[in-house]
Amino acid sequence: MAWVWRFETADGTETAPAVEPEEFSTQGDAESWIGEVWKDLLDGGAEQVTLFEDDSEIYVMSLRAAAES
Repeated sequence: MAWVWRFETADGTETAPAVEPEEFSTQGDAESWIGEVWKDLLDGGAEQVTLFEDDSEIYVMSLRAAAES
């Protein structure tokens, strides 16, 4: 199993991330990584991220909402 993030603009268009991601072997590792770099990703133009386990979409998370909380 591989856990990967997709990076998107506010309208859901895929965009290149400001921080180069990797494939993660666990959901926890993927979530820890996003917790460390989300501000850099937001500054680089990604407004939201989608987590996938292989080809299955797990959830979408707004980076903008995280910045506002």
